[in-house]
Amino acid sequence: MNIIRIIILTLISINVFGQNKQFFYEYKFISDSTNVKNLEKEIMVLNIGNNKSEFYSLEKFKSDSILNADSKKGIFSVPPNKKMNGDRVVRNSNTQKIEFITPIELYRYSVSQNIDLKWNILAEFNNILGFDVQKATTEFGGRKWIAWFAKEIPIQSGPYKFFGLPGLILKIEDLYKNHTYELKGIKETKGDFNYPYVNNYRDIKITYSKYVKIYKNFRKNPMAGSVGTFPDQTDANGVFHSGNEIFREFEKKALEDLKKDNNIIELDLLKK
Repeated sequence: MNIIRIIILTLISINVFGQNKQFFYEYKFISDSTNVKNLEKEIMVLNIGNNKSEFYSLEKFKSDSILNADSKKGIFSVPPNKKMNGDRVVRNSNTQKIEFITPIELYRYSVSQNIDLKWNILAEFNNILGFDVQKATTEFGGRKWIAWFAKEIPIQSGPYKFFGLPGLILKIEDLYKNHTYELKGIKETKGDFNYPYVNNYRDIKITYSKYVKIYKNFRKNPMAGSVGTFPDQTDANGVFHSGNEIFREFEKKALEDLKKDNNIIELDLLKK
């Protein structure tokens, strides 16, 4: 996504920062700590409605919208073969509890999680997109974070699982700049927001402690749910491959990918 294509709206009146707004953040991250030059980028959206906020990938939203529309027409379609952030964060206003929606293998888990961020607000100031911002720090997920929030945007929210400051978080990054969210644009919306539902996973509601166990088991055995599902095949050259052989190849690739995904945003999840 070309950042330049996002229209940056400079809003003057505080009253316009009521509900029904979309805040576009550029998310920059380093997935592999052994390859710090590989800086990836993605546009994320913080949707603010009357009673809740929702944070998600713009590219994934577009993909899911197409799949949802096709499904209603009776058309079976598949998502594009490209890397997209499939996580979503939903929070009701004025609560510390979030719903973290994340896909793992064949399941889409809705994780109930209580977030209690201890913010340290500092007397340091800056300017982002024409907004006066103030510095604050906190610790979350095994990382130290530096945030810049704007009091003139009286929305106590921010990207990902960050919220609770007296103004919208316009930028937040960890101490070593492995993960950075920075506001790039604002758009006014109308009506209630509903994320498009795509029925391509089995939906399960779980607690956060249960999710931690599932996630750690997935990192150790990412193909556990696919054991015995690969049929025997003969390739184009007439060479026979057993289902078990094919499974092992997929498992090897999955483990290699996870090995390179060693710098996740919540490092605590990688602890044994």
